[in-house]
Amino acid sequence: MELLPELGVRMAPEEFLRKTSGKMNHQILREVLGIPVSDEDLEVFDARKESLFRTLCRPSLRPIGGLMGFLTDARQQGIRMAVATAAGKANREFTLDGLGITAYFDAVVGAEDVRSGKPNPEIFLRAAERVGAAPSACVVFEDALSGVEAAARAGMKAVALTTSLPAGEFAGHPAVIRIADDYTSLRPQALLRAAREPKPA
Repeated sequence: MELLPELGVRMAPEEFLRKTSGKMNHQILREVLGIPVSDEDLEVFDARKESLFRTLCRPSLRPIGGLMGFLTDARQQGIRMAVATAAGKANREFTLDGLGITAYFDAVVGAEDVRSGKPNPEIFLRAAERVGAAPSACVVFEDALSGVEAAARAGMKAVALTTSLPAGEFAGHPAVIRIADDYTSLRPQALLRAAREPKPA
């Protein structure tokens, strides 16, 4: 949000999150904000945006509730996991290494690995391919509507986390099998079972 005034854009934080979460920077500038930008200027924007993100988040970087237990449980059960995010390499490393969770994941797929951001399913399909899993056997964890839609288009189920949007935004979406505030009540095997079960009509 701190960069928007420089771009001549006024937008409420809630609206900005709803429109941009899960999208790549070129989508945010060109499609969401309608700002024409050259590839060269986009690289400059990317670098500034990522640097600002790390500066703002560093003091409060900590795992969401229940995450460490969930990752440990999944790893002990032999469940393969991947990170699929529109974040750039520097921000991914800052977050994963900063939280001490890099080793839990079998693959990391980022913006540079795909051509299209969410809701295009490319990033999730690439992640599934890298861990050797069929899309229908995957469960995606998302806090953005575009991410839930990308999961649906990939043929995957989703757990909607209400860290960015209220639960009502995700209610009724056919791909969503659980809506949760954090990972405290989530169990890996239970979610995989729920993903295989057809949702009631």
